[in-house]
Amino acid sequence: MERQGKIMRARMENFETREAEDGLLHISGYFAVYGPVYEIAPGMSESIAPGAFAGSIDGDVRALVNHDTTLVLGRTTAGTLELRDEEAGLWGDILINPNDQDALSCYERVKRRDVDQCSIGFEIISEETDFREDGSVHWTIREAKLWEVSVCTFPAYEDTSISARAAQRDDLLKRKAEAWREKMLKKLKGEHDGN
Repeated sequence: MERQGKIMRARMENFETREAEDGLLHISGYFAVYGPVYEIAPGMSESIAPGAFAGSIDGDVRALVNHDTTLVLGRTTAGTLELRDEEAGLWGDILINPNDQDALSCYERVKRRDVDQCSIGFEIISEETDFREDGSVHWTIREAKLWEVSVCTFPAYEDTSISARAAQRDDLLKRKAEAWREKMLKKLKGEHDGN
């Protein structure tokens, strides 16, 4: 599978806030859950296979607010974002900076449950495509390079991500139809040669 570039996907997972014994504030939860099917658009869905992010959680990953690169909550290389590949999915813990008003505001919004969802930015390295009998297409992401995780007000698939998947689906269907056509032409030619 060819790489598709950085894409963002909605993940509707709940987060929790906690105050550690040392008084430090944290936001934690699953940024992605392995297994559930996420609908991208009508007739297109995807799921994430267990361990898809295992190879990239030790890289330089940032925790953002609404994918805004000016609102950084934490970073793995700074030790303020911890990520773990667990059986259930990609779990993360963000250590909130008490001197950053934006981070404290985000923490309070999550604490009140005004904000309780997330989205992730990643690059697909390997995936499987399944054309189903009902005409829909499902992708299973096997391996991905994680760039960022975001606490989001309205997590959603970006129009560009939906368009990219639709174009990929259309290209695969076209190649599948062309392969079938070639096979039938060879079969017909073989039958004609045999007469």
